[in-house]
Amino acid sequence: MQKKTQITASDISRYNKTFWKVIIGFVSFIALTIIATSFGLFGELPSFRDLENPKSNQASVIYTSDKAELGNYFVQNRSSIRYQDISANVINALISTEDVRFKDHSGIDFKRTFTIFLYNFIGKKQGGSTITQQLALNLFSEEGRARSTFKRIPQKLRELIVAIKLERNYTKEEIITMYLNTVDFGNNSFGIKAAARTYFNTTPAKLSASQAATLVGILKGVTMYSPTRNPDRALGRRNLILSKMYDEDFISLDVYEAAKTKGLELKFRPTNHNEGLATYFRTILKQDIQKTFVALSITKADGSNYDLDRDGLKIYTTIDSKMQLYAEEAQREYMKDLQNQFNKHWKGMNAFKGNENLLIQGMKRSDRYIALKEEGKSDEEIKDNFNTPAKMGIFCWKGNIDTTMTPMDSIKYYKMILRNSMMAMDPQNGEVRAWVGGIDFEHFKYDQVKMGSRQVGSTAKPFTYAVGIDNGYSPCYQVNNVPFTVTGYGDPWTPRGYGSIPGYLTLRKALANSQNFITAWVMQQVGPTAVATLIKRMGITTDIPPYPSIALGSFEASVYDMVGAYGAFVNHGVWTEPIYLTRIEDKNGNILYERKPKVVQALNEQTAYVMTYMLKGVVEQGTGVRLRYKYGLNNPIGGKTGTTNDNSDGWFMGITPQLVAGVWTGCEDRAIHFRSTNLGEGANTALPVFALFMKKVYADGSLRITKGDFEAPKNGATVTLDCNQYQKQDSPSSSGSNTDERLGF
Repeated sequence: MQKKTQITASDISRYNKTFWKVIIGFVSFIALTIIATSFGLFGELPSFRDLENPKSNQASVIYTSDKAELGNYFVQNRSSIRYQDISANVINALISTEDVRFKDHSGIDFKRTFTIFLYNFIGKKQGGSTITQQLALNLFSEEGRARSTFKRIPQKLRELIVAIKLERNYTKEEIITMYLNTVDFGNNSFGIKAAARTYFNTTPAKLSASQAATLVGILKGVTMYSPTRNPDRALGRRNLILSKMYDEDFISLDVYEAAKTKGLELKFRPTNHNEGLATYFRTILKQDIQKTFVALSITKADGSNYDLDRDGLKIYTTIDSKMQLYAEEAQREYMKDLQNQFNKHWKGMNAFKGNENLLIQGMKRSDRYIALKEEGKSDEEIKDNFNTPAKMGIFCWKGNIDTTMTPMDSIKYYKMILRNSMMAMDPQNGEVRAWVGGIDFEHFKYDQVKMGSRQVGSTAKPFTYAVGIDNGYSPCYQVNNVPFTVTGYGDPWTPRGYGSIPGYLTLRKALANSQNFITAWVMQQVGPTAVATLIKRMGITTDIPPYPSIALGSFEASVYDMVGAYGAFVNHGVWTEPIYLTRIEDKNGNILYERKPKVVQALNEQTAYVMTYMLKGVVEQGTGVRLRYKYGLNNPIGGKTGTTNDNSDGWFMGITPQLVAGVWTGCEDRAIHFRSTNLGEGANTALPVFALFMKKVYADGSLRITKGDFEAPKNGATVTLDCNQYQKQDSPSSSGSNTDERLGF
């Protein structure tokens, strides 16, 4: 028989002492651990300055002149938003799911903190951090959530300290806003603003309860509950969150019942640098900003450089979102048709006969060739590779096509694709309204508005005529349109007379019909040096040699420069530098940079006005007349077509009182082109894009682009533009003109 053990009072006293020693020891251990953590023993903690300026990869946002968002520069597609611009549905979905006592605690929810520690200590991963703690992890733990229990415990301690600091420095509204601005919603969408746009093509303020629950559901696992990858799981998670919102009285029973029966109803629009409006423009803009920051030594307060992909800058441009859309639509609509014309034109023929070197050059410039060379492949092996069929995606105006073809055939295919670029500008202030640098940024990265330059052809003729007008010639001055040789400026030069109209023509009609002989005659009177000087004064940045042939556009220029130059004709002779960037602010709204255009009085005001009259003649009775008879643009519009040798380049420069635009069309290589001038001239390859653009612009009353005439000089025109008033020859004293030229029609 066992003897009963009796518990005495001394035993109880001993047990109590031991119990309290353990409790006090545990509490002391926790307190010491927290104190040690606060001193950085288990890892550096953020300073007060860090708390005031938390780090996050925040996308820089580009704004148009009409306050639309044009796009972002980002490593992570993250944009910040204010608390008042977030739907209550988002706030409520987040709180009901992640932290129901969010508004009551001070960063730590003690009711579950010790439970979380216990579970993690014994190896069972358990979530449940408060929203403030999750924010602390997102902002100040660059390595993310530790997977090892022993690493996670000190990390958790740091989160607790940082969470308390955050609660002391920020309001609840600021904390939940920072959280929603930093979390990853998958599909390259960081923050609620990017997520709302990516998944539902809306703003955070307009998110419904169902949409908000879907987005908050993703936070449980960006892959597992992704609406695009795992829609069934995402739907179930959404409905669970809706039920929690109902349980917490955030939504009514009717809203809950209606919402849970719906599908996800996504309007998925993934953010991609190759997509959206003005893709070429955004690339050029980024390069320009980076160069400007370096040139002007614009840096952060600590001396480090700004990073457009991470620092959340606000970039304000002159682009008008509607005009940009209309320009891209006009290009897409016409270039589809023009490419069909080009394909039919070359059907059954070999465009590369005699131009085989273009294919070799194309091969050697390709990424495939460079990669094979780096692998040590021989020329013969590379040649075999380029003639072996492979699967690839290619550009097509009907949409990208997945196909199988040899890499060499793909080079031939792309060499036969017509390229196009366009820019439109307000001539009064130089502000660029639309910029279309190419036909498809995904496949053709090279910008043809500013980076590319091609021979300008007959679009250069107005510069020569402008010097003539400035020297006293009237637009009604008549010249016999016969072959003419320019002498006295190097080797004699006689232009070809394609499309020559016999007889005496006024200078206005000669320009309207792009007559080479009369243009050469004007060049003889004024000299190439004066013309080259004017061209440079009007903003052309490429080399302009003072040769007579520049009268017909033998020099190269960019669309950007040409639009700026033609703007001077409209703007009373004042050349205003085309600008597209107006202001840059940091993420707090501090102005880092402002840009003002350069201004030069390039032309006499009277001469500029006469030139608008002469350029209107191109549309009224010359090579640009299809603007009227085909596109119905009967209001005052001026312009000039341009076609280079062998139809390699087609141009159209169009002017209106409020908009000046330039369009270029051609293939990558000048050797590939239309064989027929009727098809390859600028009137067919470039003018229609301008016409379609202007029709869309005029149809949109909100743009306030009127159909009025060009403004006369302030003191009135001193040059008589009515040629019927001229009765007899009256040569200008400075002209040195022949006696058989006549004035009048």
